[in-house]
Amino acid sequence: MHASKGDRLVTHGRVVGEHDRVVEIVEVLGPDGTPPFRVRAANGHESIMSPGPDTSVDHRKSGDQV
Repeated sequence: MHASKGDRLVTHGRVVGEHDRVVEIVEVLGPDGTPPFRVRAANGHESIMSPGPDTSVDHRKSGDQV
């Protein structure tokens, strides 16, 4: 998995009715765009994340339109 600052990580819900979780990458801590990542949720909470196989990278930046 490769990502850049400003990309979003989308962790897909594993059960019916569970929503996807989306966080923004604020810092790439691994070499060459690899995990771990410092991420920020919509509520402002920051954490360090090493995404699993149920997570994908959305390369649109946070200000881009859908």
